[in-house]
Amino acid sequence: MSFRSLSRQMGASIFAGCIFCLLIASADAQLVPGTGKKLATVGDDFEDPEWRFIGNWPKSTEENNDRHNYPSGKSANSRWYEGMKRGQPDFIRRVPTPGGGLVGSEGSLLMRSLQTGIPGVPSYRVQQDDFIADTMYRLGRPIAAGRMPSVVTRVFLAPFERWERRKGPTFAFRLACEPSNPQPRSRRDHSNEPDTYWPGLLIDFHPKNGEKQPEDMASFRIRASRGGDYRGPAITETGWWTFGMSVTPDGMVHYYAHKGIEDLKPEDRIASQYPYGFRAREMRTFFFNVLSGDDGKTWSTPWIVDDPTVYAVR
Repeated sequence: MSFRSLSRQMGASIFAGCIFCLLIASADAQLVPGTGKKLATVGDDFEDPEWRFIGNWPKSTEENNDRHNYPSGKSANSRWYEGMKRGQPDFIRRVPTPGGGLVGSEGSLLMRSLQTGIPGVPSYRVQQDDFIADTMYRLGRPIAAGRMPSVVTRVFLAPFERWERRKGPTFAFRLACEPSNPQPRSRRDHSNEPDTYWPGLLIDFHPKNGEKQPEDMASFRIRASRGGDYRGPAITETGWWTFGMSVTPDGMVHYYAHKGIEDLKPEDRIASQYPYGFRAREMRTFFFNVLSGDDGKTWSTPWIVDDPTVYAVR
């Protein structure tokens, strides 16, 4: 190979490397969820008419009374499982996709709960159920932040008159991440448990309140800044929305949402945060929360999701 040819190849390699570095620098600033390759092994489209969830009741109530109530619930396609800390939603059913959904979609997933605490023992306080995607085990490992993972889902917000008439959190779309800067442990703490944290987009309901607030509305709650949760943009329209979260190599979590089913764009970013001061080393999975006032008689707001999908740039 001539010196001139070698120089050209080296120059091309350096140029490509610089472009790659610029892309990474840009991605660290913002990574639009849905960028990269779809990881088809995980996520779900709910298009199988035979889709079903095997509840294996009673559900876990470990957070309230240390009972796991094995065996745990799981979907027949092995893509979802019950959260062992709080248990799964009481009603999980494949339903026809509401109008205005993704083109070609015939099935979506409805989740709703009546007893979000210990069944038969109302707590009369806000409690939640967890519906968790089997991501880490199906992939064989967590997704490193350096691969720039993201998750996109469509969420159908029912008309406000169908929402549980309770002010406060009602739904959440969340990630499970491991930090590269875990909290220091005390000398007495010999636990090998990971320092998992759970960033997310929560939805708070604000029922109408006379002249002060003549119409029902909702708002996003961002989980979280270094100091904790904070209120995000208002939600005044129901119907289909698109939510997304991404993780960049610098460990930052990015939050996106817009009304409608179109792909997310840079202008849909709501926030970028290091939740609780953590920097993500890897993403383990994603999940949904259904919340209610747990009075034993009032159903939660009905939540429908469709096509939750995981992506990775590398």
